[in-house]
Amino acid sequence: MNQKFTEFKLAKEKSEKKVIIGGALLILSVILFLILAQSGLSLVAIIVAIPAIVFLIQGFSQFNKMNKRFKSEVLTDLIASYVDNGIFIPQNGLSRSQVKATEFVKLEERYHSEDYLSGEIEGVSFISSDVKIEDRRTRHTKNGTQTYYVTTFLGRVFEFEFNKNFDGYIQVLEKFRPTVNRGYDKIKLESVVFNKKFKTYTTNDHSAFYVLTPHFMEALMSFEQNNKGNVGFSFIDNKLYIGINNFRDTFELKMFTPLTENTVKEFERELLVIRDVIKELKLNNNIFKEEN
Repeated sequence: MNQKFTEFKLAKEKSEKKVIIGGALLILSVILFLILAQSGLSLVAIIVAIPAIVFLIQGFSQFNKMNKRFKSEVLTDLIASYVDNGIFIPQNGLSRSQVKATEFVKLEERYHSEDYLSGEIEGVSFISSDVKIEDRRTRHTKNGTQTYYVTTFLGRVFEFEFNKNFDGYIQVLEKFRPTVNRGYDKIKLESVVFNKKFKTYTTNDHSAFYVLTPHFMEALMSFEQNNKGNVGFSFIDNKLYIGINNFRDTFELKMFTPLTENTVKEFERELLVIRDVIKELKLNNNIFKEEN
């Protein structure tokens, strides 16, 4: 592992050096162009720009290839140590329909997902992936109408097999809103602190109060406190959906950020989020199973 880690570290640094050299040459070519344009010697600037572009393309390309290898060779082994029957497919992700099933993550024109992960922890099945959603917007300027995109969701979406078929639908949302019309009622729970942090929507008051016990509310609050960003939970049929909009790509190496043992530990902490959900929310026991 240490030899492999050192190999990736050196490959990362090599690709970053090419990007730095390419960027420096590109800046130099722009300066030369501004200085020499009036003297008719702008060709010199173009000559300098060519290797600049080559270095930049090579650097980014090598970094992306190294990142993909890191996921397949390092992260796959890490996942196997925490997830039973784990499947990690970096180039794939949850489908639009799977994310739509959360009923609180709003889909827009642009959709991308990657780093698909599925498996079991303590007997609880789950699937998840990183998701990026962008909304198409327009603005009017003196030069005409411009189209641009705004990222509305960038984070991770989880689907857990819950141990109860819910009677009705429940959503516990920090800043999200239900995206479907099921006749939801907004309710207040016993905890004032919980009500300040989350908005609770349900189609069945009795079911909501049965599921959202004081202990369960504490577990949801603890999860929210340990995970930065906008968090939402929905209980639909026998599924628990969780969305974390934290504007982060979960399993991505970052250019010009040192690759150290702490990098792997950070990825490890991301996996522990899944375990924490199962343990904190007690998905691995039968407390919510209905009586026969």
